[in-house]
Parts: sequence; structure tokens; C-alpha cells
Amino acid sequence: MIKEKLCIEGIPAILWGKPSEKIYIHVHGKMSRKEYAEQFAEIAETKGYQTLSFDLPEHGERTDKTYRCDVMNGIHDLNVIADYAFAGWKTAALFACSLGACFSLNAYADRQLEKCLFQSPVADMEWLVRHMMLWSGVSEKQLEEKQEIVTDIDTLRWDHYQYILSHPICRWPFPTAILYGAKDNLQPIESVRAFADKFGAKLTVSEQSEHPFMAPEDNKIVEKWLDENI
Repeated sequence: MIKEKLCIEGIPAILWGKPSEKIYIHVHGKMSRKEYAEQFAEIAETKGYQTLSFDLPEHGERTDKTYRCDVMNGIHDLNVIADYAFAGWKTAALFACSLGACFSLNAYADRQLEKCLFQSPVADMEWLVRHMMLWSGVSEKQLEEKQEIVTDIDTLRWDHYQYILSHPICRWPFPTAILYGAKDNLQPIESVRAFADKFGAKLTVSEQSEHPFMAPEDNKIVEKWLDENI
């Protein structure tokens, strides 16, 4: 398929597919990169969409560790990408995975998205950060005092935690479909179902899948879900 490398205000990106008036913004999750959007882009092209994928901070070509992959920088970068997409295409939709879904929920509530697809979304970041602190034996007081604590799971940061607490997701006005693995260890089904119920999202649960959807049989599950919902 057609694949064009771009640099959008310093953000490495790829534009996939033959020219169209419709585009999907593809937001990857943690430990991923823009190139992994290829399967999605191939299916989206059959539905008449191009796909715009890009590297989140500290991922792919973005090796500068001083620009952190946190919700504040994520929001900034997602808005840069959205400005580009809305300026060049008549219709924009969204696919976001895991942490990318969290960033999207914080960045895009006031955009005019046609539809949204979330795979393994971190719909409740407060729950995840609190449990990361619990799993790592870190208290709120310790995190406030040190501001940043490196754990075996991830780096905990006080400013990120405070942002999440003060910016709950209160609005998501777009038709949304969610694919969730019942064995997801980063978000409980209660959190994802509560989000789906609150915002009228269509929830599909894969009973044997984990958060990454990386088991051999998961590829067909994801492909079928994308084909039905793009």
C-alpha cells in the first residue's frame, strides 16, 4: 500500500493508503510505534480511509528522553496531529490503543470526530496509577515528597498523578466501539464497562485475551473487530 513518511512539527509520522477525503488518526500504546499501524491501515483503506500514525514521545524515532511520554505531552502532540488531519481531510476518525486511548480522551473531546475505536483502552488512568503505587509500595506522601519514583512497573510522577486527578473524563460525545480482553491486568472490566455505559460505547469483550492482544489467536479477533467497526 502507499506509505508516505512525514514530520509534523517535529513528530515522525506515516500517512498510509491511497488518497481519500477521510482519515483515521491512529494513536498507538506504550512500547509500540507508528509502523505497527500497518494492519489497521490496510483494513481502513478497504473502507475508504487513509491512516495517519505517529510516534508518541519516547517511542519509535523519538529517542529524546527529556520529553516525557506523559498525559500532558501526549495531549500536546495529539492536538498537533489532529490540527494536521483536520486541515487536510474532510472527515477524521480515531483509533487509539491502551495509553493512546487515555491521551485521546484527554485531548479530543472537543474535536469533531466521525467515530472512535478503542482497543484495550486505559479509560480510568486514576485507577491504574493508584494501583501502580499500591503494587510498588509507594504512598501518595512519598510520591509528593520525591516528585518522581522509578519502580519495576513504570516511573511514577507526582505532576502526572495530579493532572489525572484534576482532569476526570466527563465528556466523550462520539460513536465509540471498544475491544477489551477479559484477562486485562491494567484495567478492570468494571472501569471499562462504566465508561461504555456512561458514554454509550459499544463494548466487545474477548474472554481469553490479555491487555496486549498478542497471543496467536488474538490477531484474528482484532482483525474481525476492526473489519466490523472501522
